[in-house]
Formats: sequence, C-alpha cells, structure tokens
Amino acid sequence: MTTTPSVTPSVQLVSDLVARIPEFREAYETHVLHQGGVLPHVFFWDVVQDTVRSFLGEDPAAPDWRRTLAFLEEESRRGILGVDEVIVTSFLGDLPSPHEPGHAIVHRLGPVMAAKFARLRPLG
Repeated sequence: MTTTPSVTPSVQLVSDLVARIPEFREAYETHVLHQGGVLPHVFFWDVVQDTVRSFLGEDPAAPDWRRTLAFLEEESRRGILGVDEVIVTSFLGDLPSPHEPGHAIVHRLGPVMAAKFARLRPLG
C-alpha cells in the first residue's frame, strides 16, 4: 500500500500489518475502540504478546509468528523512519529478555531486524 499524506508511516504500518495478517483484526478493532484511534506503539504491545504466544505454542488462535516476523522484516528493509521507530522501539525492544519464556524468538529474526536488535539490546 502507498502512504497517503494524512496517514503517518507508523499508522500505515499498522494498517498494512492488519491487511497482511487478518488475525490481528480483532486486536486492532479493540485497540481503536479503547484508544479512540490508532496508536502504533501501544498497538504493537499486543503484536509482541500475540507473536510470543504463537512462538511458544500457547495460543493456537494467535497470528502465526513466522508471518509476523516475515512482514516486519520486509518493512524493516524499507528504511522508513516512522516504521523503523515502531518496529525497533515497540517490537524488538519489547521481545522477551534472556531469562523470560519466548526469548529464543530473537534467534528467528531476519537479518535486518537481527542487526537492529543486536544494536538495541547487545546482551539479548
């Protein structure tokens, strides 16, 4: 999708994620209802939680973590400031720490996100 002038890159990221992975639609609709609009950094807390639950096999209804990582890797390759800010700050930054369940997902990140993660959290 192309970004329209009235839509920020970070809001477009959320729209594109929901379009590509419709399993996020319910979380998106709940988010918009509670927040009165799209707050990408806040929404991505739910994305992280659902992705880790899927990775751990805790929630069969959660969006498939592989599809989410693939989408975010594609978006990371684009180098768009507002998009990178959300992915780095509110996805990579909120992934489980080494002592938390699901931390092994960091070893499944694509090359662009893995490099950003290593700069953000050099100790994991």
